[in-house]
Amino acid sequence: MTAAELNHEIRRKGSYLCVGLDSDPGKIPVHLNREAHPVFAFNRAIIDATHDLAVAYKPNLAFYEAMGTEGMEQLEMTVDHIRSVDPNLFIIADAKRGDIGNTADQYARAFFIRYDFDAITLSPYMGRDSIEPFLQFTGKWAILLALTSNPGANDFQMQRFSDGEPLYEKVLRESATWGTHDNMMFVVGATRPEYLRRIRKIVPEHFLLVPGVGAQGGSLEMVLENGKSTHGGLLINNSRGIIFAGSGSDFAEKARGAAERMTKGM
Repeated sequence: MTAAELNHEIRRKGSYLCVGLDSDPGKIPVHLNREAHPVFAFNRAIIDATHDLAVAYKPNLAFYEAMGTEGMEQLEMTVDHIRSVDPNLFIIADAKRGDIGNTADQYARAFFIRYDFDAITLSPYMGRDSIEPFLQFTGKWAILLALTSNPGANDFQMQRFSDGEPLYEKVLRESATWGTHDNMMFVVGATRPEYLRRIRKIVPEHFLLVPGVGAQGGSLEMVLENGKSTHGGLLINNSRGIIFAGSGSDFAEKARGAAERMTKGM
C-alpha cells in the first residue's frame, strides 16, 4: 500500500483511527474462555464491530508471543480475518524489533511474508543497516520509533547535543533519508503534542503513527491540529480505550461506541 492509497482510505472513511489489538488474555470477557481460541474470538468481535470506522489495526506482539505457539496461531488467524473483512485495512505488527544483517532480513521475511503484515514498528538506534532490509519489500512499511509517549523517553530521546538539537530530531533527520514517504513512517506519542508541529516540519509528508490517545491521556484535538500533513498523513492509535471499553457480553458494542466517539472528533 502506498501513502496515496492509505490517504485515500482515510478520506473515504473520514477516519485516522488505528485500533490497537493489545489483547491481554487476562482482560478479555470471561465468557470467551469457552471458545477454542479465546483471543481470536475477542479480536474477531472487535474487528467486526469497528472495521468500517478504522483504517488500520495494530496487534501488539507481546500479548501473542507470551502465549507461545497458541498465541502466534491466533495472531495469524486475526490477520487473516482482517484481510477477509476488508483487504484495504492496514495491518501493523507492533513488534519494535531492532537488529542488523541477516537477523533483520529474517524479521522482515517473518512479518511481511509469513504473517502478511503491511508494516512493522522498529527501533532505529542500531542505524541504517538495521532498517534497510525492511525497505526492500514493495508495498511494505518500516515504522521507526521517533519520540515515544512513555516517561522514560526523557532518558535518551530528549537529550540535547552541543548544537542544542535533541537526539530524537537527529534520528528523524537522518533516518528520513533511508526510505521514502511510501515505505517509512514514524512513531510520535500523543502525550507530547507540543513537539508534533516541530516534527511535522522535519518530516512534512511522512506518515506519523500516534499512540497515546485514550488510556494514556493524549489529546486528539492537539494531534489533529499539529500532526496532519497536507494530505492527511496520520494514523491515530487507541488500544485499551476501545478494545476494553466493555467487559461483558456486549464488549464489542461498547468497543464500537468508543470508536464512534473517537472518529467523530476526526
